[in-house]
Amino acid sequence: MKAVNLFDFDLDGLAAFCLGLGEKRFRAQQLFRWIHQRGVRDFAQMSDLAKDFRAKLAGVAVVEPLQRISEHVSADGTIKWLFDVGQGNAVEAVFIPEDDRGTLCVSSQAGCAVGCRFCSTGHQGFSRNLSTGEIVAQLWYAEHSLRMRRAAGEKLVLPKNDGTARIISNVVMMGMGEPLQNYDALVPALRTFLSDHAYGLSRRRVTVSTSGVVPMMDRLREDCPVALAVSLHAPLDPLRDHLVPLNKKYPIAELMQACARYVQSAPRDFITFEYCMLDGVNDKLEHAQALLSLMRASGVPGKFNLIPFNPFPESGLKRSAPQAVSAFAKLLQDGAIVTTVRKTRGDDIDAACGQLAGEVQDRTQAVVRMHKRRAGDVLALGDEVNA
Repeated sequence: MKAVNLFDFDLDGLAAFCLGLGEKRFRAQQLFRWIHQRGVRDFAQMSDLAKDFRAKLAGVAVVEPLQRISEHVSADGTIKWLFDVGQGNAVEAVFIPEDDRGTLCVSSQAGCAVGCRFCSTGHQGFSRNLSTGEIVAQLWYAEHSLRMRRAAGEKLVLPKNDGTARIISNVVMMGMGEPLQNYDALVPALRTFLSDHAYGLSRRRVTVSTSGVVPMMDRLREDCPVALAVSLHAPLDPLRDHLVPLNKKYPIAELMQACARYVQSAPRDFITFEYCMLDGVNDKLEHAQALLSLMRASGVPGKFNLIPFNPFPESGLKRSAPQAVSAFAKLLQDGAIVTTVRKTRGDDIDAACGQLAGEVQDRTQAVVRMHKRRAGDVLALGDEVNA
């Protein structure tokens, strides 16, 4: 019988597992704290667990982290790790330190099936969903390895201590993959991030980014409402169909209705909208005006995060000029929409937004499909806003 990896359980799942071993729920809480708060893998070291319980665990369970393949540190302190998830696949996680926070960008899939035009992960195709344990293990590794390195006096860029032992204060599900297409593994991972017996993160500081999987947005609102970021990238359906193919299934009107429902239960009173700035494609003032009209018509309280595009050869796209981004942001701000321009972090190690690529054994013929789409783009993307 194969040993169970305890990273795969949220607290309720671990309690059920312990019950099956004849143990009470409080044992699961103790075990959860040893694994996630203290970073201990060896059951023999979990000193407040009964010896017979530790013996039971040693025979049926493991605490098995992901194998780290590589680490790259940016000049700005950003750290990118590549983790082996088996069968030739590897995923990336990125730690972004700032004065007041430490943010970990976590992957949910090996590859991505959505295939957004501006995302290098999508150009690699899709292999499989990650398990709950593979999602959680990215946070476990980052948190506890950084703690050990801090204790050893290693020179790292880290946030100022917030009064707790932890280094990571924020988690964003913005790594490789569409989180809401891996819903069943995502939700237990989120609950582990939030648990006071594990990482104790605030719902306001855990963010799920989605390209707009409307039914799963509604489920997340009911099951585990955390902060939500929506990858919008276009104000009108024809343009968004080209940039975010999922829009053909869940067009903008449906997406905005789902956002309006979600914000009723969200820990923040707004939705963050991500908008990747693409030169000559979606960065004209007409696009900004159309966004204003969309937001006013939808009634969704939102904030916009304008993201400088990080070019890669296969995309055929270019980054918007700084002056175009500034003019775009000003028009939104003048229209009473809170708008920020994301500071690019870790681009010297390919750790910036849209650059995560890992290693993916594609099962979806992504490269073929991408070439066909590019060959078929006979209209100038973005012109339809003037139609």
